[in-house]
Amino acid sequence: MAKITIISGSPSKNSRTEKFIRYLETKLQANHVQINRIFVRDFSSDDLVYANFESDAIRDSIQQIEESDAVVVATPVYKAAYTGLLKIYLDMLPQGIFTSKIMYPLVVGGSPAHLLVIDYALKPILCALGARTILPGIYCLDNQVSEDGQGGISVQGDLKKRFDSSMEELLNRMLPNQTNEQLYVGGNRS
Repeated sequence: MAKITIISGSPSKNSRTEKFIRYLETKLQANHVQINRIFVRDFSSDDLVYANFESDAIRDSIQQIEESDAVVVATPVYKAAYTGLLKIYLDMLPQGIFTSKIMYPLVVGGSPAHLLVIDYALKPILCALGARTILPGIYCLDNQVSEDGQGGISVQGDLKKRFDSSMEELLNRMLPNQTNEQLYVGGNRS
């Protein structure tokens, strides 16, 4: 079974980034992908600020990443870049940890003005940690992601089409022996 780790740099449990992560997880679960979740905000602040490399929680998260086929790095835009919380965590990861991983950036911003945050802020740090396969990922506006009133998540505008297309690419890379007919990305499964 393919494994993916989702790293969230959002400091809030109720952010649009977290909603989009839930939407992403429903697509991955429909394709029987094992999901590991790392919410950086849940680590001890002392472990993060003082770079406690011996922390059991930090070491467990590193092991999750090492055992994964792909890694999603999700963050809201703060000051034209990813969150400082995410930066602190990424600084604690071992050099080369992303070398053999398929990387999928997911960024949620308040305006189109930060559209290039993936290319100019996030990709360089991922490359510094060894990433060689970085998919284009998704940049979405926070007003494109909402709860549908029944506990589900809905996406507006062209986001669904862009997301489904990028998810298909991610799943094709993670599950190379599956045919397009076997992959479930959008719509209802018939």
